[in-house]
Amino acid sequence: MSTNNPLLALRDKISAVDQQLLGLLAERRRLALDVARAKMATQRPVRDIDRERDLLEQLITQGKDHQLDAHFITRLFQLIIEDSVLTQQALLQKQLNTPQQQSARIAFLGPKGSYSHLAARNYAARHFAQVIECGCLKFHEILAQVESGQADYAVLPIENTSSGAINDVYDLLQQTRLSIVGEMTIPIDHCVLVSGSTDLQHIETVYSHPQPFQQCSQFLQRFPHWKIDYTESTAAAMEKVAALGSPRVAALGSEAGGALYGLQVLERNLANQSQNITRFIILARKPVTVSSQVPAKTTLIMATGQQAGALVEALLVLRNHGLIMSKLESRPINGNPWEEMFYLDVQGNLHSAPMQQALRELGEITRSLKVLGCYPSENVVPVDPT
Repeated sequence: MSTNNPLLALRDKISAVDQQLLGLLAERRRLALDVARAKMATQRPVRDIDRERDLLEQLITQGKDHQLDAHFITRLFQLIIEDSVLTQQALLQKQLNTPQQQSARIAFLGPKGSYSHLAARNYAARHFAQVIECGCLKFHEILAQVESGQADYAVLPIENTSSGAINDVYDLLQQTRLSIVGEMTIPIDHCVLVSGSTDLQHIETVYSHPQPFQQCSQFLQRFPHWKIDYTESTAAAMEKVAALGSPRVAALGSEAGGALYGLQVLERNLANQSQNITRFIILARKPVTVSSQVPAKTTLIMATGQQAGALVEALLVLRNHGLIMSKLESRPINGNPWEEMFYLDVQGNLHSAPMQQALRELGEITRSLKVLGCYPSENVVPVDPT
């Protein structure tokens, strides 16, 4: 490239501005931590919806003076506000739950590059200075690693906006002694990944975990000649495609994961739904205490009687105490044909008076009731400007 190319100088200027932006974002995060410390002293909640909405409106107005689009400003600062909220929550939780860990061993599904691996890294980045990664081949192996003390935390996918609940994980929650201590959601962008130059028509075999195949079923219908080959994880599929090095094979997985194996993206955005998001839960041997300043979620598992209206009666207990149920899932009870166990996510802190009273009443009308965990809700619903 010629040294007279004017793009070089312009790109250098853009890079310099980007460096300034990174510094400003880091400074903003440091200020968010100062805000969290001030809120600890005054016991104010982490989120202030009115403040967030006023901030967005001011920024949109100011952005017009710089010819910046309102939609762009909204999307950008919704992400920045989300980071601020989660940063403050993490600090409050660290102060409340001692001793504070600087490093952790985290077990997840698959080798490097799997979606679970990316989720584990995202969770570790916010909570620990150092992390030891423990990849596993099966969901039950992840839990076994933590139950035996070989790992400190388990990262498990629990549901997806496209394919729904991950039943294998729900079934394992019936048996484990671990507690849910956190959650996180990550956007899933499935890609066709190949090891060299090829095109979609030349591909004969596609490798991936069953979940991506289910989530991308409409795209796959366009290629009925493709052979579907299941692997233990998306990362295992990428590893296989990289090893084969054939133009006739491909993997379904993430672009970031594919890059770790030297794979190229042939097609993006394959999921049936444009908003394809997976929710992960974090489990540990001991439960955590959630600050009353932080939005909390409590997950329950219960078995009701088989009489008419038993489930409705249990749900009315939550309504009577002003508790919002955000998730209800049913699964068969192992060893009890035609009987079901119900999983509930309830918005509320386990130690709050309404939750404690509701649990007492549920204990009286259900056959069994267990708290799987109370943890900070990391689903930060963005505020829209008026």
